[in-house]
Amino acid sequence: MRKPIALIMIALLGLVVMGQVPQKTPLTSKEGPQPAKPETTNGAREMTAADVEAFLDGLVPLQINHDDIAGATIAVVKDGKLLFAKGYGYADVKNKKPVSAQETLFRPGSISKLFTWTSVMQLFEQGKLDLDADVNRYLDFKIPDAFGKPITLKNIMTHTPGFEEQIKDLFSTNSSSPNLGQYLKTHIPGRIFPPGTVPAYSNYATALAGYIVERVSGTPFDQYVAENIFKPLKMNHSTFDQPLPSNLAPLMSNGYRLASDDAQPFEVVNPFPAGSLSSSATDMAQFMIAHLQDGQLADAKILKPETARLMHSRLFGLDDGANAMCYGFYEESRNGHRIIGHGGDTVSFHSDLHLVLDQKVGFFVSYNSPGRGDGSGRLDLWHAFLDRYYPYIPPAGSSSTAKDDAKAASGTYMLSRRSDNSFLKTAGLLGQFTVSPVGDGDIEVPQLTGPNGKPKRFQAVGPMTFVEKGGQDKLIFKPDQSGRMELILPYPFFVGQKIGPTQNGKLLLTVLGISLGIMLLTLILWPIAWFVRRHYGRRLELNSRELWVRVLLRVVFALDLIFVAALFGLVTYGLTHLEVFSDRGTLWFHLVQVIGVIGAIGTLIVLINAIFAWTGKRWSIWVKLQSIALLLASLGLLWFAFAGNLLHFSSTY
Repeated sequence: MRKPIALIMIALLGLVVMGQVPQKTPLTSKEGPQPAKPETTNGAREMTAADVEAFLDGLVPLQINHDDIAGATIAVVKDGKLLFAKGYGYADVKNKKPVSAQETLFRPGSISKLFTWTSVMQLFEQGKLDLDADVNRYLDFKIPDAFGKPITLKNIMTHTPGFEEQIKDLFSTNSSSPNLGQYLKTHIPGRIFPPGTVPAYSNYATALAGYIVERVSGTPFDQYVAENIFKPLKMNHSTFDQPLPSNLAPLMSNGYRLASDDAQPFEVVNPFPAGSLSSSATDMAQFMIAHLQDGQLADAKILKPETARLMHSRLFGLDDGANAMCYGFYEESRNGHRIIGHGGDTVSFHSDLHLVLDQKVGFFVSYNSPGRGDGSGRLDLWHAFLDRYYPYIPPAGSSSTAKDDAKAASGTYMLSRRSDNSFLKTAGLLGQFTVSPVGDGDIEVPQLTGPNGKPKRFQAVGPMTFVEKGGQDKLIFKPDQSGRMELILPYPFFVGQKIGPTQNGKLLLTVLGISLGIMLLTLILWPIAWFVRRHYGRRLELNSRELWVRVLLRVVFALDLIFVAALFGLVTYGLTHLEVFSDRGTLWFHLVQVIGVIGAIGTLIVLINAIFAWTGKRWSIWVKLQSIALLLASLGLLWFAFAGNLLHFSSTY
């Protein structure tokens, strides 16, 4: 699946995009904008099996060894045939079991969604599904009304149903098969955008589409895909089943954090139409060939040609020159070619599938561990592949309004893929990115770095349009329908939305750090001050009421520190123990939040302490200023807690 809320506290900003203002109606051009053609193709290599093998053999082993990755599997197809397939490294490090492209199963994560969308399009062409109808028509429960507009399958396929992000029960390590209907009925996310307006990636929505396939076809989803896609394409090493069937279980690659670590348990994806596929590289090659040939592979046909072409066409885009969402696929055009594809991530597996439509070329890669790199290894590999066989020199451009545009674009942005109604809102605050003007009309985004680890710099090439210097990534800025500046990123399933100072994550984090520092210092100095007074025979001149306030204030600070530390500890622990983000973990989160609520109420004690200090005539100005500092520290933590919804009790998040 695409990375679950950046694994809790990491922003989903992997790559930079092209884009601009949302249209009132989605783009429906079947051809879409044509990428600028290369000025020269000098140096292009002929794509042969021998050359591809030599090229990848020179890169992949080095990559997996350097980044401590256990293994990888790759398939390349061209002109309706498997051109290359090979496994690298180990499926089982301990037993030195090598990866086989033909037999070893990997978990492609959200690439699974392409099978869900293909299933939807099969039922669409049979007249059994209306892509513009309210999805509630096909469900045995109701998605609550919001914004006065129903959610449609087209909204779901373009990630514009408006759902907020959720991670609870996304993954588990249980050995039992998930109940899709029960999961969907008990995990309905809040809706934070009107349907069809703002792209915000949603695993829940895709699982909902899979459930619709199940209900309309009258066949369990995993069985439907097996009969209508796997079987005709002879994908004999593929399944959505969890746990794996007995004939495929021995072929499953282990998943790792690092190759040097122990293997991780098999990851069960509860909303399984969104990410539970297990498949081999050569099976994925069959699927790519079928899509590159308008739904046909040899005598098998999984889609009518017109349906396949529709599925690959643009459905929702925010700007004519930006990548758009297709019917489940998304555009990722590069090197002068229109490219569609999908990526996928579980905790252990990280994969990409790319289709260069005009060249009839498909590329699939999957790693069984993230390794110690920055996560861009598969992207670097793909770009190197493109540069070898389709060399490209971006056309030059300039802008007479560069300085003004850079100034207008500067600010702090929050991703649309986020949670707004639970404590996970904090992840969105901490995952913000900044756009800063630099030089003579350029901009820089510190969170977006190149292979050298340095921030990318973007040069103005047109009105509110910036292209990476020495690269192809494009950033386009436009006001959205409400007038707020919006940044359309290269992948069209989320955007950056400009935010004001009260939601500025850097400011909030600074305030939180200062507040916690003051609280911790207060607690540390409390016993030290007592020893000093005892040593010199001094006593505090406090009445009983003031003494109680003094003690209670420090109890409040202790609770505040415990609250923040425990919440951070739970989330961190959950990154390696998935059961934390389940009903069992919810109880712990709520217990921690109870501590936070008591600490929040305790702010009144800190206020009373300040009132005593400023109304008491015997207190020095130092004591009065100290009481204000303590009050500000308490209010600072309270501000952060409310801004991040840390005190919002919810059974789903």
